Amino acid sequence: MNLFRAARAVAGSDGDGPVDWTAVGAAAHAATDPGDLSLSPAERDGYADDVADARASIRAAAGVDFDLPETIEVQNRHHWIDANIETFRRLLAPLEGQVTLAPALARTANTGSMAVTLGFLANNVLGQYDPLLLGDGDDDHGLYFVHPNIVAVADALDVDHDRFRRWIAFHEVAHAAEFDSAPWLAPHLESSMEHAVSELAAGRFDRRALDDLNVTMTAVEGYAELVMDRAFDEEYADLREKLDERRGNVGPVSRIIRRLLGIGRKRRQYERGKGFFDAVADERGVAGAAVVWERQENLPTDAELDDPDAWLRRVS
Repeated sequence: MNLFRAARAVAGSDGDGPVDWTAVGAAAHAATDPGDLSLSPAERDGYADDVADARASIRAAAGVDFDLPETIEVQNRHHWIDANIETFRRLLAPLEGQVTLAPALARTANTGSMAVTLGFLANNVLGQYDPLLLGDGDDDHGLYFVHPNIVAVADALDVDHDRFRRWIAFHEVAHAAEFDSAPWLAPHLESSMEHAVSELAAGRFDRRALDDLNVTMTAVEGYAELVMDRAFDEEYADLREKLDERRGNVGPVSRIIRRLLGIGRKRRQYERGKGFFDAVADERGVAGAAVVWERQENLPTDAELDDPDAWLRRVS
């Protein structure tokens, strides 16, 4: 990790756009320890076995048929940064046409902000299902595990590495189940994100669009939390308790960054979505909860997230 090199990359940002994405990557790399990726044969086999077992268990418990991504990678933090720069660039593309009074100064500030964002996330993401939103349609979706973070968090929580890794695999494979069994979901998220960012780029704040996007992501995260727990083939209560506690216990700097990045909202999505789907599954079983992915109209409304019985009456 070299903070001076990171600052130099940001200061030297160049180009015509509001963000120098090459400098973002260089700065994020320089400021982030990549972490150890020297996997033993048992660890490498463990990831493969966990993903395969998660697919079988989720298909059986949730009653959904889905395929795994062709791209499944165990990464270090630099690999994760590289895999996500293009996603951030595509998401923020509507900002490319923005004109500022001091474009060079704005570009430096934007480049630094994006480098900090990617570096912070690279140090915190455990696993990621990537449906490659806003892509050109030629790329496959992917499944990534950030091994150094999984090891570090397992150590911090004082839990067995293999069991924790397996539980995370169930969560990410649950996301694969959602998107592969609901062909409408990725296009819906794409259009919602493009509209929200375009409105912001035009100086407008579309509260309804952001609320609709939040409701969809609450359903996506909540369902994955449900399946993560109920399809898991080992005891998980201690993992759930410790991980939830970790999500709430962060230092003051991390708390500020998390608030700026909206990660506090993401935690609320986990909690609210899981509460909704737990109630649905208690009434109709885990397979009954999968009805949400049959068509876009089956997504819960904001009010229904707090009233699962109303959703059950509507989709029955």
